[in-house]
Amino acid sequence: MVSIKVRESESIEEAIRRFKRECERNGVMQEIKKREFYKTPSILKKEKLAEIKRKIRRKMFKDSKWSK
Repeated sequence: MVSIKVRESESIEEAIRRFKRECERNGVMQEIKKREFYKTPSILKKEKLAEIKRKIRRKMFKDSKWSK
């Protein structure tokens, strides 16, 4: 849970900006977007597998690029 304390002589706009920054750092918005729609376990499994394949492909490309 993100919380901030408003400092003395700090405007509301500055406090809101600090709060938004903290939310970004803690990944709150990413988590909200991730949970916006329900995904079945099979879809989650496929997405995870696709991400793993993507990482392997990137690593192979990177290795072959630098080995020449």
